[in-house]
Amino acid sequence: MRTRGSPHAPEMLIKRSRSFLKDRERRCLSHTARAESPRAPRDAGVPGVIRLAALLFVLLGMWVILQSYFERGWRALSLRSWRGATSQPSRSQPPRHECGNQRSCPRDHFAFKLTSGAANVVGPSICFDDAVLMSSVKNNIGRGLNIALVNGTTGQLLKTGAFDMYSGDVKELETFLTEIKDGTVVLTATFDDPATKMNDKVRMLFTELGSSYANMLGFRDNWVFLGAKGLSIKSPFEQHIQNNEERNKYDGWPELLELEGCAPRKMG
Repeated sequence: MRTRGSPHAPEMLIKRSRSFLKDRERRCLSHTARAESPRAPRDAGVPGVIRLAALLFVLLGMWVILQSYFERGWRALSLRSWRGATSQPSRSQPPRHECGNQRSCPRDHFAFKLTSGAANVVGPSICFDDAVLMSSVKNNIGRGLNIALVNGTTGQLLKTGAFDMYSGDVKELETFLTEIKDGTVVLTATFDDPATKMNDKVRMLFTELGSSYANMLGFRDNWVFLGAKGLSIKSPFEQHIQNNEERNKYDGWPELLELEGCAPRKMG
C-alpha cells in the first residue's frame, strides 16, 4: 500500500538542505580563519614577567635600605639627645669664655677684649665683662680714637666716645679725658689715624692713665690700651704697632691688633 506524502515535504527538505549547507560553510570559514591567523607564541609574556619581577626586586631593595638608614639616624639622634640631657658637654667642644677669650677670668676680674681697626675698612671693637660696648654693629665707632669708660667696681658702662684725630677738634678729646673720675677703667682702640691731631696734653693725659706708648703714637699707627684713672703704675694691657711702609700688612696701614685679658676689679 503506498502512502501519500505531504505536499510540503519537498519544500521542507530543500530548506533543511540549504540550512545544512550554510552551517557547513560557516564552519569551514571559521576553521580557515583560525588556521590563517598567526598564533601568539606561548612564551611571549615571559620577558614582561621578568622585567616586572626585576622592578619589584629593585623597589624592595631600595625600601629596605631607606628604612635601615632612617632607623639608624633616628637612633643616633635619640642617643645624642639623651646624652645631651643627662651628661656634661663633650670635651671636644671647648666652653665659651666671656668676650670670646681663650680662657676664663677669676671672679674678682673683668674679662675684656680690644680689637683695633684694620686699615680704614674694618672698624674696631671693645668688649668688657662679656658685653660689646663699641663696634661697627652698634654704630658707635669712628675714625681716630674710640674710648669706653667703665666703672671699675661694678663693670657698668659709663660713657663712650669716638674722636676724629685726622680732621676733628682735639679739644673735645681733652675735655673727655679730663673729666674722667678716679676708679674708672678706660678702654681705647684706634681706627685709621689716631695721632695727627693729638697734642702734648692729650698724650700726657693718656700717660697718667697708665699708657707707655701714648707719647710715641704716630700717623696711622695701631694702638689698643686699657688703663684707669688713679693708676699708680704702668698698665700691662697695651699694644702698639707703628705705621711702617716696609712692614705694613695693608697698603698704607699696619696689621690690626687684638688684646684680651682679665682686668682686676677695683675694691672699695
